[in-house]
Amino acid sequence: MPNIAANNIDDKLLGLLQTGFPLTAEPYSDLGSKLGVTGEEVIRRITALKANGIVRQISPVLDARKLGYQSTLIAMKVGKWETGLAEKTLSGHPGVSHAYERDHEFNIWFTLSIPLSANIETELQKLSSSIGAEAAFTLPAVKVFKLRTNFGPDEDNHIEEGSGQINALSERVELSETERKVINVLQEDLPLISNPFRNMAKKLDINVDDFLGYCRSLLQRGVIRRYGASINHYKAGYRANAMTCLKVPHDKVETVAAGITSLRQVSHCYERETNSSWSYNLYVMIHGSSKTVCLDTVNKIQAGNGISGYAVLFSTREFKKTRIRYLA
Repeated sequence: MPNIAANNIDDKLLGLLQTGFPLTAEPYSDLGSKLGVTGEEVIRRITALKANGIVRQISPVLDARKLGYQSTLIAMKVGKWETGLAEKTLSGHPGVSHAYERDHEFNIWFTLSIPLSANIETELQKLSSSIGAEAAFTLPAVKVFKLRTNFGPDEDNHIEEGSGQINALSERVELSETERKVINVLQEDLPLISNPFRNMAKKLDINVDDFLGYCRSLLQRGVIRRYGASINHYKAGYRANAMTCLKVPHDKVETVAAGITSLRQVSHCYERETNSSWSYNLYVMIHGSSKTVCLDTVNKIQAGNGISGYAVLFSTREFKKTRIRYLA
């Protein structure tokens, strides 16, 4: 018989790891205080969650633009025999964070971040040439309506963030030399020891309290979007994800997005530029326990907003999903 109490603790821990991770000298003990267990027990449970592939890493999510980087979504049309090469090329590229094969004519989709001094189109041409893509284009973001939903291991255990908000794209911020050093060492996967930030602070020859003070300041200023765990949603029970691309009149985008972002199955919602090959302008990431669940959400969005033009692209293979290490 399963240990229900133990499972409940893991469920709550997953939520705290994603949205309530404390930037303190002994974060695991502080998490344990919220859960009614010891810090050692929290470390043991996270170790198990990592071993089971549910927790990928614990590290900061950084705002690329505030660090002087530019990012975009890229679509490629790649032949059947070139998909292996695409996976190898994109998996090895330091500027690619997410890369998927999807069931569409344009079958390879990935996000690319590079310094502002570099040229996105030039980099795309290099990647297209090395992979042998038949066609490719960039889809830069115009507006962000929802950036993330943190899912638990079932569809009713979730935490909403950013629903309905319209966020302008960030601009580069000025950082001190110490802040840059803090960002560079902070991007390591947090070790599972009682004082995990101590060695990071030691590398910079500052005490841990000052180090964490810098971290909290960067978080408050939005340079760090959040600090916490990256979760493998597939391992957590979300077996399907559908990137749903909608054609929405420009003057109705914000109204339509406001309704979409309230749906718990939606994790991301962006307005993006269009081009002659791709006329969809509103992008919605939908997660569910099955394709049927995702399609039910798509139907709700389509019917509720009178949208006739849309495409649903289910991921068929994950090539890469990681947090980019930025050089601040």
